[in-house]
Amino acid sequence: MIVEQVSGSAWAECPNGVESALFLNPGYSNEPFWVGYSDFMQAAADDLGMQLQVVYGECNPQNLLAQAREVLTRAEQPDYLIFVNEMFTAPELLRLFADSPIKLFSLHSTLTAEQLQHVGGSREQYRNWIGSLVPDDEQAGYWMAKALIAKLKGKPGDMLAFAGVRHTPSSTLREDGLRRALQEHPEIKLQQVLHGEWRRQRAYEQAQVVLPRYPQVQLIWSANDEMAFGAMRAAEEIGKKPGQDVFFSALNNSDEVLSARVSGKLCVLAAGHFTLGGWAMVMLHDYHAGLDFAERGGKDRVDQLFSILTAQQAAHLQRRLKVPGYGLNFHEFSAVHNPKIKNYNFSVKPLLQ
Repeated sequence: MIVEQVSGSAWAECPNGVESALFLNPGYSNEPFWVGYSDFMQAAADDLGMQLQVVYGECNPQNLLAQAREVLTRAEQPDYLIFVNEMFTAPELLRLFADSPIKLFSLHSTLTAEQLQHVGGSREQYRNWIGSLVPDDEQAGYWMAKALIAKLKGKPGDMLAFAGVRHTPSSTLREDGLRRALQEHPEIKLQQVLHGEWRRQRAYEQAQVVLPRYPQVQLIWSANDEMAFGAMRAAEEIGKKPGQDVFFSALNNSDEVLSARVSGKLCVLAAGHFTLGGWAMVMLHDYHAGLDFAERGGKDRVDQLFSILTAQQAAHLQRRLKVPGYGLNFHEFSAVHNPKIKNYNFSVKPLLQ
């Protein structure tokens, strides 16, 4: 079992009154997106005086659930457990912690509509599930598609799309946004949607097959950066020039994808959801102090965390992500320290200033 102790040394050493949280990170412990996600979360925890521990599920649902069971056996347990409904593990996690004093918070992707029909919403059947914070993935998919289509300046064109893992909430919602944009642009023909499962190599292999099948394709929409780079490699191998005769969109904030946006190889980039964990720490910090986030925008938040970045904004964000603590004072976003806050309105914008 891989455990990363990110802050502090043990729950037993946590001073009285300091809230402790454990994040069940579903990703790989060497995966840039999920590691960066946890780093931003850690910056918020450190700034707010919270204790945070991160454990990685290594993209294995059974491993993730084993990590969760281990938490229940500890003599010193965290105040909060933060989980992601990746690999559809949320209902089992809720059942595991049903009789625990630990409060649960869902992050990044919450329960699907079908799952909610069976287990109910937060603060319902499972009273210790106190809320959720997710990005507006549908809006991100829509914005990426609209910006990509605009590259053709109203002319007809063909598009390919690379979605993530089939039926997962974030992939499905981003694809829904794509289809909403396409309904507004009948001049654009979506030739095929491929499920690259978020992976560069898989998208590369798929693009090797489909690009020769559709030689007129000018637009390639991708639900993340890894798949965009896989498709871009295949396009370059058949003589196409990204940013000139074929236009790519992507989503994420890796150093590589920010550089591609700066250089123009990537024409459309959505970024921002890596900040989710940090904003969740703000919400839990306030909740622990008796200021319920439900009164500041609701217990289940869907925030427009994404922005479509210009090349200049991508360069700025690239620099900002290398600043210790991201150059943010997280107290500014907390109702404990800023009582005037009526609604959090979280976004990536503070990092673009």
